Order: sequence, then structure tokens, then C-alpha cells
Amino acid sequence: MSVTTVRTPAEYEAELQRYLFERAEEGRAVRVGEKEVSERAQIVARYRDLFTRDQLDALKEAESSAPDAERERIYRLRKTCESGLVDIELSEREDALENAILAARVTYQGEELPLRSAQAQLAVLTKYADREELGTLQGDASAGFNDHRMELLGAREELDAELSGEPNPVARNEEEKAISLRDLSRVLDAASRAADELYGRLSRRWFDRLLGEDRPETPASYHVSWLRRLSPLEATYTKERATEVCLETLRRLGFDLDQEPNIKLDLDDRPQKSPRACVIAADPPKIVHLITRAQGGLHDYQAFLHEAGHALHYGNVDPDLPYTFRNLSRDHALTEIYSYIFEAVSREPGWHAEYFDLSEEQAADHAEATVFLEALLFRRYTAKLAFELEFWGKFGNGSSAGPDEYHRLLTSATGISYRPDAYLADMDAGFYSADYLRAWIRSAQLREWLVREVGDDWWRSRETGDHLRALFAEGTRPTSEEIAGRLGFDPHDTKPLLAELGA
Repeated sequence: MSVTTVRTPAEYEAELQRYLFERAEEGRAVRVGEKEVSERAQIVARYRDLFTRDQLDALKEAESSAPDAERERIYRLRKTCESGLVDIELSEREDALENAILAARVTYQGEELPLRSAQAQLAVLTKYADREELGTLQGDASAGFNDHRMELLGAREELDAELSGEPNPVARNEEEKAISLRDLSRVLDAASRAADELYGRLSRRWFDRLLGEDRPETPASYHVSWLRRLSPLEATYTKERATEVCLETLRRLGFDLDQEPNIKLDLDDRPQKSPRACVIAADPPKIVHLITRAQGGLHDYQAFLHEAGHALHYGNVDPDLPYTFRNLSRDHALTEIYSYIFEAVSREPGWHAEYFDLSEEQAADHAEATVFLEALLFRRYTAKLAFELEFWGKFGNGSSAGPDEYHRLLTSATGISYRPDAYLADMDAGFYSADYLRAWIRSAQLREWLVREVGDDWWRSRETGDHLRALFAEGTRPTSEEIAGRLGFDPHDTKPLLAELGA
């Protein structure tokens, strides 16, 4: 008979670090197209003794008797153990779905494309009709996995409820994030409505400029990646200059990625590489991967700056912090603050003028385009959070919000028609939409604070970098709401965000 290994919190943390490193590296290899088959289940199986009910009980007991200074750290280890137990149960099924999506192909104009390549192509097709055709094919193929997605969602929710002891998914996520999701949603909805008139003006102007005046009144979501790329401005924001300009932008702030060997850049284009830029913090601060897939257009620059914020946060964590406070967080709202503050540089007219030889008028015009995109995404995620609260609030009782409500909320908020059957592919785990939105509020607060402390040229000042390094060193320990307090803001103060959007 085998004996179950039960570790102390310190022993558990050390072994968890090794497991999460292997898992991160596997996820990275699949995401960047180095591997066509995910083997995450094998990694989970090797570390199976990290995730047992005996181990979970031991962590719960240690947490309940721990001094206040240690309780938060053990809480995060316990929650990681819970999620690992779910992975043990579901990793093979989730690998099967991931591998099926990787294997899926669509035939477009006589050529067979991997599903992910079709998704990436939507950003670069110049003809509206071509994007409609490929978008429909890609959307149909993706929707074909919805039954599998729903089965996995249900299985994960059942396990999460059992292991946490909280059957309500909204209440469970509120406890983990230490906020009220419904209060946040109400605040964000009010802010979104306050920007209605501004967004109406911006969307009419930029839909016409980017999609053509003969577009339908409500274009399909197939064109969002084309919009985000600001493709008609591609000649200015070339694919070839993206790395050079972004690295120099970071140097002006005091961050030289060329001299930070712990931050590994993957900027290559591969057929199976996901078109979404990301950072994978495999073992911060020692090994942090920054991954992008440039396709031309301003979005390349914004994506690079956004992910650089994540990479610099994890890459500049105090190495003497416990592993838990270097890599485990209650949610993603903290690190998203830093990705947004770097991306916010691209909304400064002076940045456009300085790096792209634009006149003052042209620079202001292009900066307005980035404000339009920010407003679009903010409204999209506000509607997405409202949908997810309805979906999960009634999940499992037969009256949960579904495809039609997803379509209605997102289309109304953005003026873009989101196909109803995309609602599951668009579902991020753990109310990630709320984390993005909290970071949107906080980043605008941080920018206002930097303008006050550093000046209007905050975006090219080493003093800004010094302030950010001090925040990065704290790792994942503070919450987003604690950062708001330090900056002198109420966590729900959306006035800086509305000012940034021009409303």
C-alpha cells in the first residue's frame, strides 16, 4: 500500500515551484508552436502527490493555526492545491480539447489553414468580404467545440464547489478576490454609460475610417482584430520597427530588456503560434517569457508594451520574497495594472510624434485612434463581466444566461455584433474580466498620480521607472485595491479612467 506524502507549507511551496515551472514551460511550448501536442497531463501525473485531499486538509489546518503574518501565504498555497486537484481530474480532458483545437483546420479559398492561423489571418485581410468569409469559417469551426467546452466548465465548477466548500461560483470568486463583483459591475456599468456619447462619436468616425463607409451599421466581431491592428495605419506602424521602437520606449523609462537576461523574448512568427501576445512567468524573477506574434500595425506595439509590463513586473520581483509572493496571487488584477500603464504610453500624442515622424495634428489623430480602441475594449469587458455574472449566478439550475444574452450585451455595448455561439470560447476562468477591469481603473489612477508626481512627460522619464521598480519588487503580495489606497484613490473611483477616455 502506498503512503500519501503530506508536506508542511514550506515543503509544499518548494515542490510546487518545480511543478509550476514544468507546467509553464509545457504551456509555453504549445502556445508558441514549438509543439503540436500538449502533454500537460503527464506533468500533472508526475506531481500527483502535490494535489491530494490529505494535503489540502493539512494546508487548511496549517492556515487556521498560522500567525497573521503567515496566513495569507498559506491561503494562497491552499487555493493552489485546490486548483491542482481539479487539474488532476480534468487535465486529460482539457488536453484532449486543446489538441483537438490545434488539429482543427478550415478550408479558405482553396487553402487549408490551422484554426489558430485562420484567427491570426483575420487581422491582416484587407477586404471586408474576405474577413467576413474567413471569420464565419473560423467561428463555425470554433463553435463546434462548444459541447466539449460546456462539459468541462460544468465538471470544473462541480469540483471547485466541492473542494472549496462554497457552492456559489460568484460568492467563491468574490471571496478569493476579496471584493464584491456585483458592486464592481455596477460601478463599471455607470462609467460605461457615462462614456456613451463619446463612444458613439469615436466609433462612428473610426468604424468609417477602418472598415469603410459602406460597412453595415453593426459590423461583425470578425473585424475586431483588424480594428485593433488599425490596419489602414500600417504603413506608419510597420511590423519591422515594432521591436526597435518598443525597446527604446522602455529604455527611456529605465528598463533595458536587452540587459535583462532573465526575460526571454520570443518574437518569431510560427503557423501554430497563438496570435495573442502573452507573458509566462515560469520562475520569477529568474525565468520570464515575453511572447508576441507581430503582424503589422499599431497593435503590435501596444501588445509588446502591454506584455512588457507583465514581464518587467515578474522579472523585477525581489528574489528574496517567498516563492508564493513572487508568483502566486489571489487574482490577476495587480499585474494587469502594470501591463496597462506601459500600454498607456501608446495613447500619448508625443510618443506618436517622436517615434513616427508625425505632425502634431497627425499624432493627435493617431492617439485618438488608440483612445477609441481603449473605449471599445473597456465597454466590451464591462458587458462581458455583466454577462458572466448572469451566466455563473444561475449556473446549473437551467436558467443561466446563454448565447442570446451574450450577443445582446456585448453588441449593445460595442456596436459590434458578437456571434451568440462564441460565448464559451470567450469565457475566461475565474472572472478574469473583473481583473482586467479593476486594472483599467487602477492604471488610470496610477497614470494620474504619475502626471502629478513626475509631469506630463511621465512616459519618457526614468523617474517613472524608479516608481514602478519599487512596486514591482513587492511581487504579487499586494492587492489592486491596496495600490489604490497608496495612490490616494478610492478603489471604485472611475473619474481618472473617464478622463483618460475623454468623457
